[in-house]
Amino acid sequence: MSSPDNNFDIQAYMAKGIEHVVADAIKATLKSPRESAFMLKFAAASKAAAAKRKKAEAAGEHIPPFLIASITSSCNLHCAGCYSRCNHATMDEAPVSQLTSEEWFRIFDEADDLGVSFILLAGGEPMLRRDIIEAAGKKPGILFPIFTNGTFMDEKYFELFDRCRNLIPIMSIEGKKEVTDARRGAGIYDRLIHNMDELKKRGLIFGASVTVTTENIREVTSDQFIKELGDRGCKAVIFVEFVPVTEDSRELAPGDAEREYLNNEIMRLRTEGPDMVYISFPGDEKATGGCVAAGRGFFHINSHGGAEPCPFSPYSDVNIKNTSLREAMHSPLFMALRDGGALMDDHEGGCVLYEKRELVEQLLAENS
Repeated sequence: MSSPDNNFDIQAYMAKGIEHVVADAIKATLKSPRESAFMLKFAAASKAAAAKRKKAEAAGEHIPPFLIASITSSCNLHCAGCYSRCNHATMDEAPVSQLTSEEWFRIFDEADDLGVSFILLAGGEPMLRRDIIEAAGKKPGILFPIFTNGTFMDEKYFELFDRCRNLIPIMSIEGKKEVTDARRGAGIYDRLIHNMDELKKRGLIFGASVTVTTENIREVTSDQFIKELGDRGCKAVIFVEFVPVTEDSRELAPGDAEREYLNNEIMRLRTEGPDMVYISFPGDEKATGGCVAAGRGFFHINSHGGAEPCPFSPYSDVNIKNTSLREAMHSPLFMALRDGGALMDDHEGGCVLYEKRELVEQLLAENS
């Protein structure tokens, strides 16, 4: 990675990126009047939120437009290579000392006031916390993509998604049936396909999340796979680069050649397939002047309230139970990562902070 541009405006870049995603989403939903009407309203809310962030930036305070919220540590699946289980953020034991519904409600309120436009709900399996997802539905100015394994989709959720169009289920799929069931469990692919067909029948927008590895990268970017998703009503595909949380899985992590291939394919798909939105995480860091974790573009709140740089970097020096969202955004650890240049370092694979975890641990010790 080239050295960062000291004149790079992360706020302007992220605001432009949000406008691009919203514009693509409006185009992708033109055939659905209710979805288009919601996206037009959200576009106005997104501009208002961007104005709040710009005002804060002018006053010397940076507010990221994204937040990742892992609202539970419980999950019913044991997907191969799951980073959350490897980091012990997801476990089979009954959750202890997780954030309450009321605490999550407060976080959503504060995020809305600050100008956060997107809150990605994750886990564990987030749809186990129906109460929190229902609360998110009451914040129409924020878009809530729900990263789900799809196994808890039921009639009540279909009705909720119909009422609250700011809740967007993003179902995890690894490609075709064989590769999806191999990673996620027998029968999962068929369940996902059933959910997609039901959502399409009801005129509800949804997306797919694909963990990109060296083994499936060509399948999940193929015209056939994308067309099958599109035909079933999928309006967004989020490509998440696999992060090797164990040494024996390192060969699955995309290298420079695979990342360049993925970037080129996403650019092609955006040109050839305007009916769908394509997002890459972490995407081309060169375009953003470095990693956008630790509050540059987003940060992560774990199920127990710890404010972390990102889900792949599970280190925290502040808990949202004891502080405001605004104060958590500017924690000593986050400031040290942003000011010290660690986010701009060269690295292999998809996550600089995971690769530099010894440095993150050192900064945490120095700033605690």
